[in-house]
Amino acid sequence: MIAWRVGTVASTGPEWNGALELQVHVEDQTIRALAYPRLVGRPQAGDAVVLNTTALNLGLGTGGYALVVAIPSRLPADPGARGHLVKGRYLPTQATVLGVDEQDSPHHQILRDAESLDGMPVVIADLHSALPAILAGIHLDGPTIKVAYVMTDGGALVAWFSRTLSALSSQLVGTVTVGQAVGGDLEAVTVHTGLLAAKHVLGADIAIVTQGPGNLGTGTTWGFSGMAAGETANAVALLEGLPVGALRISDADPRSRHRGVSHHSLTAFGRVALSGLDLPLPEGLPATLAAQVEDDLAAQPERNRVIYVSDHGLLNALVDSPVRLSTMGRGLEEDRWYFLAAAAAGRHAAALLGS
Repeated sequence: MIAWRVGTVASTGPEWNGALELQVHVEDQTIRALAYPRLVGRPQAGDAVVLNTTALNLGLGTGGYALVVAIPSRLPADPGARGHLVKGRYLPTQATVLGVDEQDSPHHQILRDAESLDGMPVVIADLHSALPAILAGIHLDGPTIKVAYVMTDGGALVAWFSRTLSALSSQLVGTVTVGQAVGGDLEAVTVHTGLLAAKHVLGADIAIVTQGPGNLGTGTTWGFSGMAAGETANAVALLEGLPVGALRISDADPRSRHRGVSHHSLTAFGRVALSGLDLPLPEGLPATLAAQVEDDLAAQPERNRVIYVSDHGLLNALVDSPVRLSTMGRGLEEDRWYFLAAAAAGRHAAALLGS
């Protein structure tokens, strides 16, 4: 189940919030590796490191790194007593963090008493790649709107893995990692307390919820990690928020199940989400794509509301994004309607604040 290797650090490379890229000599080759210094310590050139090369061996596009598990000769100091919430439970790399909702948290009483999102809009997307586009749509019309990111645990479990999130940190009031995900400004046990923390601790006006980088799909109706988007919509409705679905739309994906509106969106929002949510579409969809999207959404239950949103200015906002837009290896030029649909969801959420 795990491919283990021992290597020697040849050099350190780029670093972003919580992550350090390395070149490591392993046997007769040099490979790319990633370390999370807060978990394993900070590797240096010449260190012997224990690696998990499973993702690298599989050739995963998102997570194709060897991961540093330990630096045996320079183990980090034991963590302090702060925090009792264990993430990655009973894995060899399980870690303790201070949960925003646990009894030792200074925010425990707030979350113990909080029952409602008080009508806060929450934009929910299948893929992490939608995050910068949604944020661009929110801030196009409301540059001072306070946005929090709630990261679920369907993709990468470590928020520090995301260069996108690191680059967007100045545009967010904070990140909450929920479930088994770790590395946010706040840690929470469930998406419910994560959303409540976004509202009542971080003071967000809008929350964005996606899984971390990466996505697990099996080509079956129910077997994909983005299914959690529908479950998140149920949580938002239960907590009296306003759920907004960022539809996964494409006319460039080579797989038929993801052309038009992806079956991931149709299943998560149409079948798993039980309380209804807004499904924004950008105006200006090409006629052929619009016809396919309309056909796809015709089977949506009446509880969902399909809303057309002006695309005026959205493309320029996406072009000006501080991070490179990419989904499944396709950029803005190759798959612009994917990003425009996400941005339209953000713009609609911003409009809900004034409604």
